[in-house]
Amino acid sequence: MHLGDAGASPRCIKEDKNESGNKGNQVSFLSRLKSRVNSGDRLFRVLTLLFALSIVGLAFLMLYEMTVAALPSLERFGIGFLAGTTWDPVFQDFGALPAIYATLVTSALALLLAVPVSIGAAIFLAELAPPAIREPASFLIELLAAIPSVAYGLWGLFVLVPFVRNPVEEFLGNYLGFLPFFQGPRFGVGVLAGGVILAIMILPLVTAVTRDVIRMVPDSQKEAMLALGATRWETIWKAVLPYARSGIVGAVLLGLGRALGETMAVTMVIGNAYKITPSLFAPAHTMASQIASEFSEATYDLYVSALIEVGLVLFGITLLVNILARLLVWRIGRRPSGEARA
Repeated sequence: MHLGDAGASPRCIKEDKNESGNKGNQVSFLSRLKSRVNSGDRLFRVLTLLFALSIVGLAFLMLYEMTVAALPSLERFGIGFLAGTTWDPVFQDFGALPAIYATLVTSALALLLAVPVSIGAAIFLAELAPPAIREPASFLIELLAAIPSVAYGLWGLFVLVPFVRNPVEEFLGNYLGFLPFFQGPRFGVGVLAGGVILAIMILPLVTAVTRDVIRMVPDSQKEAMLALGATRWETIWKAVLPYARSGIVGAVLLGLGRALGETMAVTMVIGNAYKITPSLFAPAHTMASQIASEFSEATYDLYVSALIEVGLVLFGITLLVNILARLLVWRIGRRPSGEARA
């Protein structure tokens, strides 16, 4: 033992003990604070997990309730309901194939018409438009997405249908009438009008999402292409669009999801015929329009059950489309960057 240590005053010893005690109190306080923070994080994690599971649970609850309500039809017609082409409430004979066919055809036609316009408008707004045009045009496009579907339906009935009847169907029938798609009476109401109104309705959604995706492309991707001597168009085609491809696919499939389930606007312009025909001029029934137009007329249990089974099939098709979309986006996102820009 050193002489200095042996001769230390009691005051120094007391200060050392106080300092050690303060450090111990600080450590204890920090540990309590850390434990409290960890408890808050765990509680927040549990709450957010419950919120996420509640959404999944709601989807399963809807599926369960629709399946239970559709049981009489499922037991009566079985898998033949999907392949049946007759819808006869008088003789209690129901099949959903014409409605499924019309739903898929109108949705495909809507994508065919809307996607090129949407992507072109998104490229212009994100890359080429001057600021004086970009913001007002973006606002108007987003405003179109907020218009109720019944307003689109009224506009379609009084403005779009006469325009589709003449000159569109007149022109297609006169010059392309040798094709089965453009044959038959030209009423204006029909699959073509339904596809056009759906294209107009999904165009703002696809355009807005695609524009936002293109804006997220890093400037370094564009600057690298420009530094290599590429033109503005080559930069967009070979750098911007490949980089944003997964987001664009997601935007298109979001539009497809809305087109599949759209009800009122399609009901007002597609007509009222339950048959399968290749002609785009023919009236038809989509699954959503059939439910909307006939549910109030269902006067017995099997009729109601058949309509609910149509809704169950629509639910399944929409779910399948979204699963395929998620897989497609995931697959595109996993590709190496060099492959994506090839």
